[in-house]
Amino acid sequence: MASITLAIDIGGSKVKGCTLNAQGEMVQDYIKQPTPVPATPENLVHTIKELVKDFKYDQVSAGFPGYVRNNIVYTAPNLGSQYWNKVDLAALLSKALGKPARVVNDADMLGLGCIAGKGFEMMITLGTGFGTAFFLDGKLLPHLEIGQHPCINNKTYDQYIGQRAYDDLGKKEWNKRLHAVLKILQTTFNYDHLFIGGGLAKKITLELKDNMTIVSNIDGIDGGVQLWKQ
Repeated sequence: MASITLAIDIGGSKVKGCTLNAQGEMVQDYIKQPTPVPATPENLVHTIKELVKDFKYDQVSAGFPGYVRNNIVYTAPNLGSQYWNKVDLAALLSKALGKPARVVNDADMLGLGCIAGKGFEMMITLGTGFGTAFFLDGKLLPHLEIGQHPCINNKTYDQYIGQRAYDDLGKKEWNKRLHAVLKILQTTFNYDHLFIGGGLAKKITLELKDNMTIVSNIDGIDGGVQLWKQ
């Protein structure tokens, strides 16, 4: 029997959910609710449970904005890391929803739905913060919190080109900063292809190189299905 995957996208401001068939096609369209404040594990799981109460599915994939390894959340810079120290979010979701669950970083999940599966590919997300994911020949590599690394003028990537920086600087100056960041990433990682997603991706006015592609959440929609094939 073909399985239906519930894909959950946990963001700094909204939590979104939809269901997908085994081919990665949408069965039930995205619905969303505001991310709870404070975003404790209990509050977040309660919000997700309410959000998807009318959905039918066999397995769960969740993308989380922080450092995640083996389904366990270690940090959540934009939700409150004090609540998220070694929290097994997959176990909490499995218990609350009654289905097996897997959790990865949100950039990891988006990237799984976008990559070509050839060579060394990098995904970045531009939103509340700066997310990254790496893939080698289609295999998801260990997650690194590049967003928390200082890049220019002692500012982290999150601070330098996150949503707050965009709001303060405006589109033109923010794009200048992004241009500087893209040069750093190319030199540091020497990726074969770079995918750029997140809410701020649509604010890009730079001319991008041939090995850079702007993607939407819809482009990466089947990341939740691909996660179960990893």
